[in-house]
Amino acid sequence: MIIEIKVPSPGESITEVEIGHWLVADGAVVAKNQEIAEVESDKATLTVIADEGGKIKLLAGEGDKVAVGSVVCTIDTSVAAVKAETKAEAEEKEEKKAEAKIETKAKAEISAEADSKVKVTDVAREMMKEHGFSVEDIISGLKRIGKKEVEAVLQLPKTEVAPVIAPKMASRELEREKMSSLRRKLSERLVAVKNETAMLTTFNEIDMSYVMDLRAKYQQKFTETHGLKLGFMAFFTKAVATAMDFHPMVNAQIDGDEIVMPQFVDVGIAVSTPKGLMVPIVRNAESKSIAQIEVEIKELAEKARNKKISVEELSGGTFTITNGGVFGSLLSTPIINPPQSAILGMHNIVDRPVAVNGQVVIRPMMYVALSYDHRIIDGKDSVGFLVKVKELIENPERMFTGGHDAGKLLLGL
Repeated sequence: MIIEIKVPSPGESITEVEIGHWLVADGAVVAKNQEIAEVESDKATLTVIADEGGKIKLLAGEGDKVAVGSVVCTIDTSVAAVKAETKAEAEEKEEKKAEAKIETKAKAEISAEADSKVKVTDVAREMMKEHGFSVEDIISGLKRIGKKEVEAVLQLPKTEVAPVIAPKMASRELEREKMSSLRRKLSERLVAVKNETAMLTTFNEIDMSYVMDLRAKYQQKFTETHGLKLGFMAFFTKAVATAMDFHPMVNAQIDGDEIVMPQFVDVGIAVSTPKGLMVPIVRNAESKSIAQIEVEIKELAEKARNKKISVEELSGGTFTITNGGVFGSLLSTPIINPPQSAILGMHNIVDRPVAVNGQVVIRPMMYVALSYDHRIIDGKDSVGFLVKVKELIENPERMFTGGHDAGKLLLGL
């Protein structure tokens, strides 16, 4: 029986995709639900799955543009059972043979290495020969190593061997690789942002002491409860969502000659993937707890890196956060993700001397940057927003009081 495999729809607005990479060769026998190809649109990279097992015939090449819903390959299910089973058995046998060979070789190498490195007196060697013992047998028979043995080794003359580093061969070759649809679209958007917006960047620095102490104190309990570690991104996501109440224009967008001000905060989290930058969306961050945000960020990031994310999960967003600090960036000017009007850049945490209550102390500090479209966001709002984020990260308990000082609320001030 011959079945047809069609290109799945990445989203409602997408009618054409590009065959990015075939994961199997033409004529190969594939299993049911096996990933057989990667298709790329201008928003995401998705995988094509084999509906049934069998011998595959490719009908499109890598780099070809194909319509959504068109047939890109066929699978002959009549040859699946025999060939797949034979192949699996052969691979299993080869694997067992390889393991046995490696184990035998490893034992021989260990024995040879022990014989060459351990000093044995002539008398001891004769005794070992008489009783059929190897150096490895004698070493494995020692039940404990005492102080005398360690001191004896320490007194031996040390011979250091300099590491051998092979010089890199000179080359004048060039490698060329076709730019993917996702990368081409990203390039166009980045250039458009520089040409079509009045982008400025404002900076500040944040003392990360309180958040780091909070994470250290509750990390084990958080992991036991939620099944993952608590990172910094969830704190910043919640902080920007809270800060929007004080500076709503940072969450606004320009649509023609109108200003659109969403009454929700959908935060895009920039994720680096092998195929390029993707920005999955945490929706309604203003109504979620830090734990809920952390779990959602992890799920979305894993989907993006494993090419399982949908276009819907990448669409929309009213604000973006990017963390160059995970790569060691000390300071940068992030670029706006249109049609949004602002983006927050997090950076590396570095111990620096700062003045606290008139005293110079060492604190873990992070530079943060807010790039914004000056056409819609004034300097007062941009600076005030970043100051509010700083205030919330340095006093995270205020995220539970709507960004207000708990003492003032308690006293009705």
